[in-house]
Amino acid sequence: MTFAGGIMQHGYQCGMIWGATLAAGAQAYRLFGPGPQAETKAIIAAQRLVESFRALNNNINCLEITDIDKSSSTMQMITYFLIKGGTIGCMRRAARYAPVAFSEINTALSEKHIEAPTPPVSCAAMLAQKMGVSDMHMVMAAGFAGGIGLCGGACGALGAAIWIIGMNSSKERGGKIDFKNPKALDAIERLMKCTDFKFKCSEIVGRRFENIDDHAGYLRDGGCSEIIEVLATI
Repeated sequence: MTFAGGIMQHGYQCGMIWGATLAAGAQAYRLFGPGPQAETKAIIAAQRLVESFRALNNNINCLEITDIDKSSSTMQMITYFLIKGGTIGCMRRAARYAPVAFSEINTALSEKHIEAPTPPVSCAAMLAQKMGVSDMHMVMAAGFAGGIGLCGGACGALGAAIWIIGMNSSKERGGKIDFKNPKALDAIERLMKCTDFKFKCSEIVGRRFENIDDHAGYLRDGGCSEIIEVLATI
């Protein structure tokens, strides 16, 4: 739920892509277990999920699709969701994307064995490990790397942190989800301070990663280590 509106209504990658990427990671874990191979497969699936969503909707960011984000006025929200039928539009978008995403995940994970780079493979999986979650949850988060499938969008490590915070909070609150979770809002604030108020991976790093090996090499050289440490501190 916290991915709705492009990460708590910030307007970045549509929450459907984040959710589909988690599903891809869960299936990668079922098929390959923990480790670099599963994380690599999860990132490959995420790349396909991003591009398939873009092909269906022309954009991947919520703001570009809906023209609203957390800064929009109440009247703009009412106009989009009630007058323009935005809620129905999003439901139809989800209905179109779900079978495509399912197919893309299965195709990506059924491809022949791909050589995985030397770990660490995914910044988001590293963050998940530091936050003490299970091996399955680490692989589920892996596809967030590089702003989901290396697309350069909103920081994947931040996405993983917000997701894990949401899960922990849900357990504490008996299954209830707080859309404005204070700990998640604090994680965003800490990222902003750490990155000089940059939110997107491509802006934080100064480029988009060419491939999974490029991203893994960046992590091995200490890239994003400060961000991961900052976000892992709840």
